[in-house]
Amino acid sequence: MLAHYLIPLAPFLLIGVNSALCLFFFLGVKHETRVMNARWRRRQTAQESATKELKTLVAELSARLLDAEERTGVLVPPTPPRSGLNLNKRSQVIRMSRRGEQAEKIAASLNLPQREVELLLKVQNSVVYRSDDADSNAVNS
Repeated sequence: MLAHYLIPLAPFLLIGVNSALCLFFFLGVKHETRVMNARWRRRQTAQESATKELKTLVAELSARLLDAEERTGVLVPPTPPRSGLNLNKRSQVIRMSRRGEQAEKIAASLNLPQREVELLLKVQNSVVYRSDDADSNAVNS
């Protein structure tokens, strides 16, 4: 007899259960949507913060680069040291050496570095020594 009353109500009961399930799923989806929106906002905030940091860093680096460019533009490259030994001074060094003067005195009188004078005299002596050897070998043969 109970079944007699339930059969006509069955469609309404199914509609009610179906509506309750739809409401449950709708509220679940709505909750998930809120959670996803909250995550999205956190990520977006973090990205905006990182973007601001990067913009600040790029601006700072640009300023430092401009400063470095200005400093290098102001600096004048140093002139390369000129050798004080031209052909005239070279010949003077050799002449003074043949007269028996010491390298220190030659350097002081010609206003040249002593090491340059000593190097020139060593090169001159080795050239003269080789040419003397070549001449004596030619005479002996």
